Amino acid sequence: MLTSVFIASISLALFWMAAFTLWWQMHAWRTPETLASTRFGSPESGGALSFSLLLPARHEQAVLDHTIQRLLESSHTDFEIIVIVGHDDPETAQVARDAASGDPRVRVVVDTNTPKNKPKALNTALPHCRGDIVGVFDAEDQVHPELLTHVDHAFRSSGADVVQGGVQLINFHSSWYSLRNCLEYFFWFRSRLHLHAQKGFIPLGGNTVFVRTDVLRAAGGWDGECLAEDCDLGVRLSSVGKKVVVAYDSDMVTREETPDTLMSLLKQRTRWNQGFLQVYRKKDWKQLPTTGQRLLARYTLMTPFLQAFSGVIIPLNAAIAIFLDVPVGIAFVTFLPAVTALVTFVFELVGLHDFGKQYGLRVRFTHYVKLVVGGPFYQVLLAGAAIRAVWREQRGRSDWELTSHVGAHLNTGSPNSGSLNATSAQATSAPASPHTASVHAETTREDVPA
Repeated sequence: MLTSVFIASISLALFWMAAFTLWWQMHAWRTPETLASTRFGSPESGGALSFSLLLPARHEQAVLDHTIQRLLESSHTDFEIIVIVGHDDPETAQVARDAASGDPRVRVVVDTNTPKNKPKALNTALPHCRGDIVGVFDAEDQVHPELLTHVDHAFRSSGADVVQGGVQLINFHSSWYSLRNCLEYFFWFRSRLHLHAQKGFIPLGGNTVFVRTDVLRAAGGWDGECLAEDCDLGVRLSSVGKKVVVAYDSDMVTREETPDTLMSLLKQRTRWNQGFLQVYRKKDWKQLPTTGQRLLARYTLMTPFLQAFSGVIIPLNAAIAIFLDVPVGIAFVTFLPAVTALVTFVFELVGLHDFGKQYGLRVRFTHYVKLVVGGPFYQVLLAGAAIRAVWREQRGRSDWELTSHVGAHLNTGSPNSGSLNATSAQATSAPASPHTASVHAETTREDVPA
C-alpha cells in the first residue's frame, strides 16, 4: 500500500511539474496579441539616452575583435564600449587595446581581482560608466546594429528600469546537443522571460541586458560571489519593485554559440544551477510583495533541486512500477509524466520549425530526428548538471568554470551572420595564470574621466 501511494505521489508531482513548465514555455504563443506584444516597438525618432556597454573578456582573443567591431557598427549615436580584461591575460588585453587605439569610443579597464569572475569584472568597470544606461554583452556576441536604438526607444516609451533583449544560440547544426541547446534559448527568451516580467519576478539573462545606471549603482552592482550574477540582479531588482521590460525580435537578438563540448556544457549548466541555488539561499525573493510572486520565485530558483530529484527518482519510480506488483490503476498513473513528455516533444518539433523559419536556417528531417532521439539523453545531462550543482553547493565549492568560445555561431549561413576577423581567428586561448594581485582597478589613459 505504501509503495503504491509513493509511486502515485511521485508520478503526479512529476506530471504537474512538467505541465506547469510546458504551459509557461508556451506563454508567448497563447494568442496572436500576446506574441505581437513580445517584440520591440518601432523607434519614432533618434535616441535620447547614452549607453555604456560593458564587455568582459577573459581568454577571448579569438572572438573579441569581431564583437567590438560589430558593436561599433551600431546606428545609435551616443555609446561607449568598455572592454574589461584580466591583468593576467595579455593576449586578450592586446586585442582590446588595439581596438581602443583605433576608435575613441572604445576604452579598456583592467580587472586585477583574484580570483576572477564575470561579476567582479563588471563591478570593476561600473565606476567608469558615463552613460545613462549600462548594457552587458559577452565577448563572443554578434550584436545587431539597430539594437541600441530599439532599446533606447523601449526605455523611453515604457519608463522601464531594465530592458532585457533577446539572446539566441544559432549553431544548431554543430552537434546533437547544440540543437536542443539552441531550442532552449529560443523558448526561454522568446516566451518564458516575458511571463516572468509580466508576473513581476524575473531572473535576468547574462547579456543583452540594459539597466539604468543610477538604478544599478543604487543596487550595489553585481554580487561578486554569485555564479549566476544575472539571475541575482534580476531577483534583487524585482524584489524592490523595479520595472523590467522584455523584448524579443528575431532581427534584433544577440547571437551566440553553444558550448563546443559536452563537458563544457555540463560545467556551464552546473554553474548556472549552482548560481540559482545561491540566489535561493540569499532569500531576497522573500521580499516580493505577493504570494504568487514568491511561489513563482521559489519554484524557479529551486529548479536545480527539482531536476536533480527528477534525475534520481524517475528511473527508480519506473523500476518500481515495472518490477513490483502494483495495482493496474497505479501503473497507469506512473505513465502520466509520459503524456506531458509527448506533448512537449510535439511542441518542440513545432518550435524547431519556427526557429528555422525566423532565422532563415534550413532545418532538415535529420534535425527533427536528432531532436526527438536526443531528448532523453539531454535530460540525463541536465539532471547530471543539477546533481553536480547541488553537490558543489553542499561542499562549498564556488570556483568559476569558464566556458570557452570558438566562434561557431559566425558561420551559420544565416543572413546576419558574419565572419571572424582573420587575425583574431588565428589566436588561441591561453590557460589562466595563477597570479595574485590586490583587488583594485587599473585603467588605461583613456579611462580617466573627462
